[in-house]
Amino acid sequence: MKIVAFAGGVGGARLTYGFAQILPPDDFTVVVNTGDDFEHYGLHICPDLDTVCYTLAGLASQATGWGRESETWNAIANARQVGGPDWFKLGDKDLGTHLERTRRLSRGDRLSDITRDFCRAWSIRHQVLPMSDQAVRTIVRTAEQGELPFQDYFVRLQCQPTVLGFHFTGIESATPAPGVLQAIRAADAIVICPSNPWVSIDPILSLTGIQPAIKEKIVVAVSPIIAGKAVKGPVTKMYAELGITPSAKAVADHYRPFLKGFVLDIQDKDQVDELMVPALTTDTLMSSLTKRTVLAKDVLHFIGRLQPL
Repeated sequence: MKIVAFAGGVGGARLTYGFAQILPPDDFTVVVNTGDDFEHYGLHICPDLDTVCYTLAGLASQATGWGRESETWNAIANARQVGGPDWFKLGDKDLGTHLERTRRLSRGDRLSDITRDFCRAWSIRHQVLPMSDQAVRTIVRTAEQGELPFQDYFVRLQCQPTVLGFHFTGIESATPAPGVLQAIRAADAIVICPSNPWVSIDPILSLTGIQPAIKEKIVVAVSPIIAGKAVKGPVTKMYAELGITPSAKAVADHYRPFLKGFVLDIQDKDQVDELMVPALTTDTLMSSLTKRTVLAKDVLHFIGRLQPL
C-alpha cells in the first residue's frame, strides 16, 4: 500500500515515524508544510521540515519532540550576551543544518534537492518533500497586534494574541515541489497527520493542484484534538478564538470536502455518529515510539477497510 502523508509539527512527525517503521521506502512519502519557514540571523529556518527529518532520523529531542537530542546552546547564549535576539532558540547542532541549507539556497539550489541530500546524510530512506520550493509564509491575523509572521505569533509571543484568521503570502505563485503531485497520483491513500489544520495542513492544501489531485483518493485524517484539548500547540485556542468549539468533529468538518475516513481518540467515541464519514476510534496519543507504530498500523488497517473490493 502506497501512502502519502501531509505533515507538520511534532504530532505529524511522530506519526510519520510510525509509518516509516512499517512501510518500505518506495511506499511512503511525507509532504511537509513549509509555511512556517522564516529567516532568522540571516539563516533560512524550516521548523516543520527539520522536525520531521530529525524524527525520522532518530535525532529529535525525546523531551520536546523538536530540535536535536543532547543539544547545547552555546551559540545563542553568546549571541544573547552581545545583544542578539534569543526568542527563537537555535541549538548548536541545529545551527549546522541551517548554515548549510542557507549556503546552498544562496547559490541557487532548490529546497527539495537540499532536503533530499540531508535525508541521505541522516540515513532517512523514505522520501521527504517540502510542500514547495517557492517561499510561502503563514501570516496570523490577530486582534491586538495586527498581522504577524507565524513564528512571531507562535514563539516570540507564545500564541498570546487573539487569532482572527490566517493567510499565506506567496501561495498564489507557489507550486508543489518536484515529486509531490507524482507521489499523490501513485498513492493508494493520503493521510493527513494529527497536525494543526490551520497552520500546518492548510498551506499544503492551498497549493495549486493539491486538492484536485487528492479528490479521487482515499483521504484519511487523524485528529490532533483529544477530549477537547490539543496534544501539543495552539490548535484548540485557535478554534475557540475563531468561534468554533474545539473537538475532533471540528477537525473532521475542516477537511469535509475530501475526507473519506477519520481517526479520533477513544475518548471522543461519543462524536462518531456526528462525523458523517467512516471513523476509527483508537488510542491516538503517541506517548512512546511503540505507540507511534501501533497508531500507524491502526490507520493502515482502517484504510484497507475503506478500499474498494
